[in-house]
Amino acid sequence: MPDPVKDTPATKNVPGRFYKWFNERTGIKSVMHASLDEPVPGGARLAYVFGSGLLFIFISQVITGLCLALYYVPSAESAHTSVAYITKQVAAGQFLRSLHYYGSSAMIIVLLLHFLQTFIYGSFKGRRELLWISGAFLSFLVLGMGFTGYLLPWDQSAYFATAVGTNIVGEVPFIGQWLTDMLRGGNTLGTLTLSRFYFAHVFLIPGMIFLFIGVHIALFRKAGPAGPIEEDPVNPKLPPESFYPRQVIMDMAFALLIMIGLGFLAYFHPVLLGPVADPSNTKFVPRPEWYYLPMFEWLKFWSSRMEVFAVVVIPGILALLFFLMPFLDRKLERRPWRRPIPLLAVAIVLVGIIFLGFKSHLDDLHDPSIATQLAFQEQQVAEYTKAPFKPRIESASGVPLSSAPANPLVAKGKGIFDGKGCSGCHGNSGTGTATAPSLVGITSKYPAAQLTNLLQHPNAQMVAGHMPAYSLSTPDMLALIGYLDSVGKSGGSGSAATTPSGAPPTASATSPVPSPAPANAPKASAPPAKGVAASTSASGASGEKNFQAHGCASCHGNAGAGTARVPAMAGLIGKHSDAQLTKLLLRPDAKMKAGGMQAVTGPPAEINSLVAYLRTLGGAASTKAAPAALASAAPAKGPAPPAAIPASAAPAQASAAPRTAAGATPVAGKPVKSDAGHAVYVSQGCAACHGANAGGTHFAPALVGVSAKFPGGALPNLLHHPDAKMKSGGMPPVTANPAEMKQLLAYLTTLGTAPSTPSPASGARTASTTSASAASRSNAPLPVASAKPLSALAVEGGKVFERYSCQTCHGAGGLNGTAAAPGLAGTASILPAATLQNLMRHHTVQMKKGDMPATNMNASDMKALVAYMRSMPTPAEAQ
Repeated sequence: MPDPVKDTPATKNVPGRFYKWFNERTGIKSVMHASLDEPVPGGARLAYVFGSGLLFIFISQVITGLCLALYYVPSAESAHTSVAYITKQVAAGQFLRSLHYYGSSAMIIVLLLHFLQTFIYGSFKGRRELLWISGAFLSFLVLGMGFTGYLLPWDQSAYFATAVGTNIVGEVPFIGQWLTDMLRGGNTLGTLTLSRFYFAHVFLIPGMIFLFIGVHIALFRKAGPAGPIEEDPVNPKLPPESFYPRQVIMDMAFALLIMIGLGFLAYFHPVLLGPVADPSNTKFVPRPEWYYLPMFEWLKFWSSRMEVFAVVVIPGILALLFFLMPFLDRKLERRPWRRPIPLLAVAIVLVGIIFLGFKSHLDDLHDPSIATQLAFQEQQVAEYTKAPFKPRIESASGVPLSSAPANPLVAKGKGIFDGKGCSGCHGNSGTGTATAPSLVGITSKYPAAQLTNLLQHPNAQMVAGHMPAYSLSTPDMLALIGYLDSVGKSGGSGSAATTPSGAPPTASATSPVPSPAPANAPKASAPPAKGVAASTSASGASGEKNFQAHGCASCHGNAGAGTARVPAMAGLIGKHSDAQLTKLLLRPDAKMKAGGMQAVTGPPAEINSLVAYLRTLGGAASTKAAPAALASAAPAKGPAPPAAIPASAAPAQASAAPRTAAGATPVAGKPVKSDAGHAVYVSQGCAACHGANAGGTHFAPALVGVSAKFPGGALPNLLHHPDAKMKSGGMPPVTANPAEMKQLLAYLTTLGTAPSTPSPASGARTASTTSASAASRSNAPLPVASAKPLSALAVEGGKVFERYSCQTCHGAGGLNGTAAAPGLAGTASILPAATLQNLMRHHTVQMKKGDMPATNMNASDMKALVAYMRSMPTPAEAQ
């Protein structure tokens, strides 16, 4: 029987017995001894905390990244929605995402400090070459984590910055294109790109970092700490001190400071999320993260022919010198003042990097157009972040549920809004773009009669901003105004229920829309601003007209009440005398220029009247005042985003000139379409520019009479070798074989003769040809044959067509087009799939001139889109 007295101490010391049991099976005691009792020559120092700080930040990144990965979906359709869900719906989701975002920047900063401390102390000397090289590899892996993680939110900034970054990789000689395709998973950014970046960011690079951290620590323990600057790196002579407890306490205190700093930033300055990536946005100004900004600025100094030196040669040399630093600075001397050449070289590179980063930022501030666009982009990001979360809802069949307006009148107005090309400037939902402002609350500012009159008779400033006149029937005008009344309201089709400044729209959601006035109705006079007395002087009244004429309201708001970009003028005006105001108007200061303000030009009397009007604003300027005319579509002065009624995205001359309907009947009669020549005509892509029946479009002239114009061998020679004018118009060489060329020439001969029709080289029609075919050049919808049921692939292509906002320019469904771009039915739709896909990937000169954006999509989306375009009904042929 055991002695109970002897068993009592062992029974009470349960933790000790458990530790002994655990140590016998794991050897934890020896591990803790090896980790904490490491001798540090010269004792603990604050300069040694950066390595432990890096390890702490990496562990923090892993933890927060795993939390985010629980909700993230790496696909082009769902990535942005999942990040929006994390940011707006998940408890503490925005805080976690902000911690992860700021942690990546903190890791770069601490990494730089760690390398500088190691270099200045000469801690890489004394058989520590491999230790330095492993650290250099880790630094590039950290940069790779930042690059791959930046794309994952799939917002505008992420998309375009990554597009620029992968394009830079393409400058590598011989393998550049292969590297770009490998990173993107194809020719464009899409789901394959996201999945590859996600795999690299979550699995590949972190795994390599863990591996190199293990190698780095093992090499460090093998070589031992180098100690302070005066210590011998090979045979330390200073008395050592154990790593525990003083150095451990210092490392923990540094980690705590990092944690507090990151938490403070994440809580008080959370990271914002911008709108979803829109590849069709040609005005977006991409900017990389701050640690890639010096490289971005560096590329500006090099021409396209010398980019290989900027991207490969010089950075490659610097990277090689970075890795070989222990072999270049081989002496055991560690004191920096005794190593002037290495220290000076590193200082030059470091100062150059800092200079390039700041210069890029200052260049953006000093360029008014870029500064305005960047400010607009920041405003969009802030608005999207504040907007409520909208899930991506699909039906059981996988087709996204329609978000069309429930009100039939509003739905009809939305169709008119898209069909007339208004969304090309004002956005798909009328909430504004960089080209034109939001239309949220427009019906509350302008009565229906005044709005109708301005749509039918744009004023001079609206015309200058390429705003066309709209001669709609009364029902169509009523529907359009009904849709404008719904923009931005709950239940409407606007993307948010707020104005660009974040304020709720002022219009009542239930207010009826008055009947539109007739086309010749006089412009309604606007009520005076609240802050302007009824007895306003004649000079002040004239100044109000000048305020509108110079486009001041587009930035400063009606009656100077301010906008999201510029504060109210009342507080600014009171600080200056009349003379100072006049001087500032004529010569804006640096701050005003950075905000996009340009000098106001005009005679002294006009400037004086403008100053007099500004004085009347006082402190009582109100946003309730309605101006006498609509704000300009493109301000006469300054680069501020214009304020306009729905406008077409096309230039003024394009919107004013009548457009040839694709596939219009030729002037000289109906061509023979049954022969093999017409098949060659279509297969070569001629129909996309010259029309299905060679009757011409606004891209290229009719080919009627071309065989008579160029008899004998002149025409085939011209087709094989287009002249300069034809090339400038986007005409490619015809690559038909002799048999096909013979068939094509036979088809062109059947088109008849038209003496007034110019040669293909002319690039434009003569007046007689234009007048002869004027009937076929209206903007009326094309007559089309009965639509056939769409295949599953074509249905998916229709969703791709909408996702990439193609209807913004080509109109609803892409059938009839708008003033911004032609319809696709009967032109693009009759091209072979291979030809059409090649055109989508490699735009012609005419497509580029029409601001056709890069078609960045994966192969499956491209295949579906081509199937949808080819499924469009063919225009009815003239009988």
